[in-house]
Amino acid sequence: MEVTTLPADSSLPNRNRQTPERCFLLGVDDRQTGAHLPMAESLSELALLVTTAGGTVVGQTSQRPRHVSPATLVGHGKLQEIADERVQHPFDTLVVDIELSPTQQRNLEEFFGEATKVLDRTALILDIFAQRAHTREAQLQVELAQLEYLLPRLAGMFTFFSRSAGAVGGATGIATRGPGETQLEMDRRHVRQRINRLEKELNEVRRTRHLHRLHRERQGVPVVSLVGYTNAGKSTLMNRLTSAGVLAEDRPFATLEPTLRRYILPSGQEIVLSDTVGFIQKLPPKLVAAFRATLEELEEAALLLLVVDVSDPNHAERYRTVLETLEELKLLHIPRLIVLNKVDLVSELPLGLIEYYPGSIAVSAHTGIGLETLTAAITDAINGSLEEVTVLIPYSKPEFVQIFHRRGSVEWERYSAEGTILRGRLPSNLVPRFERFFRARA
Repeated sequence: MEVTTLPADSSLPNRNRQTPERCFLLGVDDRQTGAHLPMAESLSELALLVTTAGGTVVGQTSQRPRHVSPATLVGHGKLQEIADERVQHPFDTLVVDIELSPTQQRNLEEFFGEATKVLDRTALILDIFAQRAHTREAQLQVELAQLEYLLPRLAGMFTFFSRSAGAVGGATGIATRGPGETQLEMDRRHVRQRINRLEKELNEVRRTRHLHRLHRERQGVPVVSLVGYTNAGKSTLMNRLTSAGVLAEDRPFATLEPTLRRYILPSGQEIVLSDTVGFIQKLPPKLVAAFRATLEELEEAALLLLVVDVSDPNHAERYRTVLETLEELKLLHIPRLIVLNKVDLVSELPLGLIEYYPGSIAVSAHTGIGLETLTAAITDAINGSLEEVTVLIPYSKPEFVQIFHRRGSVEWERYSAEGTILRGRLPSNLVPRFERFFRARA
């Protein structure tokens, strides 16, 4: 493929430097990465990640090598082509669209010399997460993922940071946030000790989250979790339904920390809506492992709302990526409802789309189209997992009537001399609390 040069956009934001870091993108079509997007779309996504990290893209190229080089990833001819392009369109950083081995990264840095930093997709995503990590939990998780990524690369990192300080304006460019130079000056033993401490702290986070989940389970409030590819509109949908005030930007990973909000369905039932980090193709395994404490929030979900950006020409490929990530997290057993979002951006839904996404609901989180249908579908899905009961609740226990209405589904309600008779459905974990009120079906 020919090298593509792009005009620099001086308007792009940068949080740490007066001028954006100039980046050149290298895509490698290696099917072993599990990528579903075409190469052009994958590079377009990589460019968006670079912009989000605070850089600007000045050019790009790609190659489908017959054999991926264990030393330099691509052949000498392609590397020389990029080096020649740098003469005409200077760049500070070479960003590779797949994860590099420590050897490949070190050899590429030696080839391009001290003036050029070499990053891979994993380092870029980790840098964006470092920018977005505002809570202590998120910062712990990001630091753990960065240190585990950097540990096998420590042999060449001292040289990298010493020259990047002079070549790219100090250790303030892309992929220099997070643990930073001070952490990297430790020897391997100290880094491993730091990793062990982080894992202990995150285990405490997991324990606390587990206690919170147990509390919600005892309360019988079903959890409905929003999942989907990054930038599919999950946070916008969360805001539309609950007025949660979650940050919703047209950029990857706008939401990092999990958000939970109580929501009353039109039926009167109470649920908890949860929103967490979006998925992306080639999501680094170290990041998935580090964010285990956050992603475990999905395990308690009674229902997953799988949000698909139907205006995206590659929605099917991104949908497959989400399913594979859910499979990796062992979450495919949880009932799912597919939400086709952003229908306001398409003139009409393509033929066969509903058949491709069976049982899906078409909505626009931005305009509110289809939300009534969606909440009705959520109600039906939640009620399908409830147990049918008939109870007689004494008038001295009105709080149980309220719980039945808020946590269950009431089919009918009558009054007798002894108390309130309710027939309907309750979450299975609440049924034991109502056993003393059971009565034969009326």
